[in-house]
Parts: sequence; C-alpha cells; structure tokens
Amino acid sequence: MSTVAPEVTAPSAEDQKISPAELKKRAKAEKQARRAAQKDQKPEDEAQSAEPQSAAATAPGVNGEMKAHETPASALQQQQPKAEKPQKAQPPKLSKQGSQEAEPHHKRTGSQAQQMPLRRRPSQTGPPTKVAPKKESKQVELFSHLYTQPRRHTIEGVSKDVHPAVLALGFQISSYEICGSSARCVAMLLAFEEAIQDYTTPAGASLARHLTAHYLSPQIEFLKSCRSISESMGNAIRWLKKLIVEIDPSTPEQEAKDELCERIEVFIRERITITDQAIAASASNQIKNGSVVLTYAKSSIVEKTILEAHAKGTKFRVIVVDSRPLFEGKQLATSLMHAGLEIEYLPFSAISHAVKQATVVLLGAHSMLSNGRLQSRIGTASVAMQAAKRDIPVIVCCESVKFSGKVALDSIVLNEIAPAEELLLPTRSTPSKPAPKDGDEEAEAKPKALSDWKEIPRLQLLNLMYDVTPAEYIRMVICEYGSLPPSSVPVVHRLANEGM
Repeated sequence: MSTVAPEVTAPSAEDQKISPAELKKRAKAEKQARRAAQKDQKPEDEAQSAEPQSAAATAPGVNGEMKAHETPASALQQQQPKAEKPQKAQPPKLSKQGSQEAEPHHKRTGSQAQQMPLRRRPSQTGPPTKVAPKKESKQVELFSHLYTQPRRHTIEGVSKDVHPAVLALGFQISSYEICGSSARCVAMLLAFEEAIQDYTTPAGASLARHLTAHYLSPQIEFLKSCRSISESMGNAIRWLKKLIVEIDPSTPEQEAKDELCERIEVFIRERITITDQAIAASASNQIKNGSVVLTYAKSSIVEKTILEAHAKGTKFRVIVVDSRPLFEGKQLATSLMHAGLEIEYLPFSAISHAVKQATVVLLGAHSMLSNGRLQSRIGTASVAMQAAKRDIPVIVCCESVKFSGKVALDSIVLNEIAPAEELLLPTRSTPSKPAPKDGDEEAEAKPKALSDWKEIPRLQLLNLMYDVTPAEYIRMVICEYGSLPPSSVPVVHRLANEGM
C-alpha cells in the first residue's frame, strides 16, 4: 500500500503570525514526512518492476488504481475515455523558503523507457583494433628544455626577407665552417652591415621602427634556427637594436644607413679586434721561459696569446688537449706548429698526464657568468679541476662582450645540444654480408653498432656543447679592463654591456 504525502495548505492569517522558527520547524517536519513516504514506496516499486513486461503493458487495475510504473499523467490519460471524474489536484508542495517546487517535465514512463533501443559505440560493436606501440623518445628527459628544432641545413621554409649574406652565414655556422664565439659575432655583424645597406624603408614607415621589427628580426630568427646564438652575439644584437632606435627620424635614409654601418665597424674594431690584442699582450706576460702551457680545444684569443709570447722570444712549449667530436685542438696545434713552437697533442683521456707537466693553464671562454663561473667547451671544467688540485694557475682570457648577466650553477639550465650523430665514429668500408635468413637467431641476436642507436631500445645519445667551471677553480680572468678575479665579472658586465 502506497502512502500519500500530507497535503500542505496555504498559510492562513493566523499562520502568518507564527514566528520564523516555527515555520522552519514545520517545514522540517514536512520534509521528513515526504522522505518517509518515498522510502515506503520504494520496496513496492521494486516488487512490481520484477513482474513481466506483458503485465506492465495491460490496462489500469480495478477501481482506476495506478500501476507502480505509471506516472500520474499517464494514469489520467487512460482514465479519461471512461469519463470518470478527475481526481482532486493536490496543492503544490512548499520548500523551506515557502516557494513552490517545480514538477519534472517530459518524464518518461516505465514502459517507454524499456522500449528505447540501446545504442552502442562503434568501438564496442566492431572488432578490437590493434594499438600501435608508442615510439620511444630518443631525447634525454633531463635536457628536454634544450631540444629545439633541428639545425637548418636547407633553405626550405626560409622567409623571403632573409638577406643572402645572412643566409650564407647561417649555413656556415650550422656546419661549423665558422666556429667560435668571437668569429661568429664578427661574421654576424658584417652580414647585418650588408643587409642594412640593401634595406629600403617602405612608404609611410619610419626606419627606426620598421628596420628592427620587420627586417632585422627575420635575419636573427634565421640565425637562431641554424644554431643557438652565443652570448657575444646576443650582446651585439642588443647594442645594434638600441642604436637603431636612437636614430633621428628626420635623418635621410642613406645617411642613417651609412652611420649604422660605420658604428658597426667601430664596434668590431674596439670591442673585439683591439680588445683581443690587449688581452693577448697582457696574458702573454704570464708565460715565462721554460713554462709549459696547457690549453684545451681551440680559442682564438688563447692562440693569439701564445703567438704573442713566442714573438717576444720566450722559450716554452705547449700541450694541447683535444676531444671528440669537433677536434678543434687539431687546428690550434697545426697553427702553432707552423709558427715554430714545440707542441704536444694529447687526447682528453690523458688530462692527468698533461697536468703533471703543466705550469700554467690558459683557457678560452664561451661566456663568463655573473656568479664568476666559466661557460666554455665541454670538458673545460675537468681540465680546470685537475689543474686546481695541483695548484696550477688557471687563467681565462675573455673579452667583456662575452660577459653575461645570467647565473648558472650547473650545465643543465644554460647549454646547447648538438646533433647526436656527431658522436658517431666514421664508418669504415667493409665487405657486404648476406642478409640474415628468416629464423636465423644468431644474426638477430648479434649486437648492433652505435650507428644503429635509434633502433636500440633504451639508448639515448647526448651531445652537449658547453659545461660550467666553478669560480674557485679560476685564478684570474683577463679582459680589456685588466686582470680581475671572477667575482668582479658582474661589475664589468654592467659597465661594458648594459651601459653601451
């Protein structure tokens, strides 16, 4: 037997005088009564739903009583043909706030809900599809932030605004034909000089605004796509943009372009060429008769320093330590040997042997960071550490244009990743072997060569370009401002680069 919720009549004049606490208490009692009625009706609904569907589809029972699966609306529709008197409509239920509760609209009856066909997803009806195995990533996750787009070696997709001189420079940098921070900076400024001379300001535009945003930016982005720019290149670009912005709009176009090219020539001469000569003259005084100079890889300013000391008549010998994959030390050793110096060329694995003989260590720099640390070709930190353990002075030769305002404690945050294929050894020509037959387990189990590293699971190659040398390993930094400790690098950087 189903229970009927108590009817709620409209509040009379006497009820309106009841306090809010009494109204709240009365609403709470009505809510509890409705919940009790719903709990009593639920077992009856479950018992009637278990009956066969044929019984559910029959007419209403005797005396016009409704079935459990029928709604009041469906029962009224079935009783209307019999011309029976309509049932007395119940007043709307009141909520706690006294508002009427809205009845659900478009509610389906139980028979209609059962007749609805079930629709399945295509994936459930068809045969199970085979999921392709996820391709293994060959990037080292710790250095994932350093993996940018691959180095550009073709002109495919290059912007039409890129100047031919910048186009040629990008490919030379990408293939290491122009290598070294200072050499890349000078070549970039000379290419920009040609691009500026061929620039024409559009009608209705200002040279100071259009040259930087719409002409110089595509050149810079192209160079970045070929290889990451060095710290000296970044400082030079910031200086050039500042110089362009300061041009007087009333200056004629050709006069402004000539002035820019002249200032670029002055920058190259004062900040790099003359600076290198001053540093070489100062650092050569650290080389005495009978000294054994140890250097790593190749630095143009270290080469000038050694040649300057040799030109003064100082008798000494040089140990060049080199490493894969670029073998830059070969070029340095060849150049010094042709100059008449005594050279000893050693691989990177012989650092401990080289340090035993050295009396001074001269190192070049990719950048000097604001915390006094040196960022240079990878392997430099190991050489400096071995020399510091034996109390051998480590001297860094670096122009102030390479000083940076950045800070790094390791080689993870600030670095450059070169293509991993550069680490592969050159392949030797070997006679071709017959292809393995199907089912040949020995041929399949044979270990693959390193050249097949992309097919070897769980094998990743990492080719970092630079490492960071702690400041405590460095005895002295020689720049155009003189000899200074590593802790003075941020002061020189503010004077030389931020105020230029």
